[in-house]
Amino acid sequence: MPREQEGAYPGTRNPTHDAATCDDNGAMTRRADLAEFLRARRSALSPADVGLAPGIRRRTVGLRREEVALLAGVSVSWYTWLEQGRPINASDDVLDALARTLRLDLIERDYLRALAGHPPRRAIDPLRDAVAPELQCLLDALDPCPAYVLGPRWDFVAWNNAQRRLHPSIDTLAPEERNLVWLLFADAEVRALVGDWELEARRVLSQFRAETTPIRDDPAVGELVRRLRDASPEFAAWWPRHDVGGFERRTRTFHHREAGLLRFDHQQLLPAGEPDLRVIVHLPLVGDDSIERLQSVAIVSTPQRSGG
Repeated sequence: MPREQEGAYPGTRNPTHDAATCDDNGAMTRRADLAEFLRARRSALSPADVGLAPGIRRRTVGLRREEVALLAGVSVSWYTWLEQGRPINASDDVLDALARTLRLDLIERDYLRALAGHPPRRAIDPLRDAVAPELQCLLDALDPCPAYVLGPRWDFVAWNNAQRRLHPSIDTLAPEERNLVWLLFADAEVRALVGDWELEARRVLSQFRAETTPIRDDPAVGELVRRLRDASPEFAAWWPRHDVGGFERRTRTFHHREAGLLRFDHQQLLPAGEPDLRVIVHLPLVGDDSIERLQSVAIVSTPQRSGG
C-alpha cells in the first residue's frame, strides 16, 4: 500500500502551487534536476529488470510512473509530483525505496539525496581558491610527477612544475577558464592533449556532477554549466543524462607536443583537514619513461602558485 497519511505522506510536505515562487533559484534547479534524473533512470529500466511482466500495448520507454510508485510503496500522485519538480520533501526511507526500485548504485544514491535537498556528507566551501603553504609543499615534493589541487568547483587552485610541463598554458589562463571541466570540453589545446578524449570526458563529467551537486546552488557552478552548454555540443548532449560516478584509479594517456605519448597512473589524494580539496597526481608506470621525457620539457610560463 502507498505510504500515505491524512493529507500527506511520511517524510513529505504537501505541494502547493505557489510554493515554487517562494523558493530560491537553487532549490528550483535541484527539483528540476531531480525530476530529470528520475525520468532518465526510470526510462533506463525494463519491467523484466524489476520482475514485472511487460504486458501488452506497452508504449512507455522503460518503467511507467505507476510501476515505480508501486514498487517503492508510494502514491502514484506523489511520485508524479516528484517527477514534475514540485516542492515536496522526501524522507530517507522514501529515497532509499526509490533508490532500490531504480537500481541506483552508491554514487547515484548520494546524488539522489543531494538533489532531494538532504545535507551533503561533508561541509563544502565553494569559495576556496587557494591552498595552505603546506599543501603547496606537498605538490612540490611530488615533482617530477605532475600534480595539482582541485577546489570544490573543480577549479585548479594549485599545481607543481611537472604539471606546468604537462599543461604549459596553465599559468596564463584567465581565472574563469582555470577549471578542469571547462578546459576538457572547451579548450582545443587540452582536447588534443588528453588521450581517449571521449571516454575521459564522459568519466570526468560524471564525477563532476556527483561532486558538485551539494553546491548546485552556487551561482558560479550554474554559470559554468551554462557556458559549457554553449561552448561544447558534447557537454550539451551529455549533461541532461545525469550520469554520476566516483573517482577511479586508472592509466591516463596524454599526447604531448614535445614529450610525445605519455602514460601515468592516475591517483587521487584527500588532504587531511581539507574536505573541499582533491590532490590529483600522475605517478610513473613500471618500465615506462614518461616522467623522464616530461622532465626534459622546458618551463616557459611565469610560475604562479595558485589560481586567483
